[in-house]
Amino acid sequence: MAWFFSNEEIHSDVYVLSGDDLRHAKVLRLRAGEPVTVVTPRGEQCACVCESEGVLRVTERCACQNEPDVFVTLYQALPKGDKMDYIIQKCVELGVSRIVPMITSRCVSRPDGKALRSKRERWQKIALQAAMQSRRGRVPEVCACVTFAEAAELTRENEATVFFYELGGEPVRDILSGKPKTIGVFIGSEGGFAPEEVDLAVKNGGKTATLGRRILRAETAPLAALSIIMYQTGNFD
Repeated sequence: MAWFFSNEEIHSDVYVLSGDDLRHAKVLRLRAGEPVTVVTPRGEQCACVCESEGVLRVTERCACQNEPDVFVTLYQALPKGDKMDYIIQKCVELGVSRIVPMITSRCVSRPDGKALRSKRERWQKIALQAAMQSRRGRVPEVCACVTFAEAAELTRENEATVFFYELGGEPVRDILSGKPKTIGVFIGSEGGFAPEEVDLAVKNGGKTATLGRRILRAETAPLAALSIIMYQTGNFD
């Protein structure tokens, strides 16, 4: 079934696809009578039937049940090459709510402002496509790139912050034992984190955590971390 996100609430019984959504519908070769789902910004899931090219009739409405019951923000240090594309795609599929790219002291990738703006646009499109494919109830936001110090300050808004560190820490199950509803996750780049960054994260309320005895690649660690968190919070049940 085709899955779309609207930019506004749907109050009418007819919804018309436009722009990229219309082009996507043409690629899918949607035909009259085929079922389509459209999710609104407030998470209302509208079951529709295609009437003609780009024209959908809403037949049923309900709250989308596909979202995790925890809000997880991934603070991801920029990796080399196009690894960020893969990280965003897979983390959206796994249920991340927001992604904050950051530049740490050991990042090899350090694009300038213009390049970052272009990358952010591409990353947001990847997040949208992944949300459509995995039938999410919302499209996770890919935020503007920040420094590590800015990211550490942002974590104060989270009930729990899990700082995955290659030199070890607490088991994730212990950090999440209080069943927090907003969780921050820190993942480093290929070079990991500098000791002063670890200290700053802990000062801002973060707790260092381990992903086991093996050292994971920069693009593997966030997927493993998010999978563990979703399992520990019951979102794989």
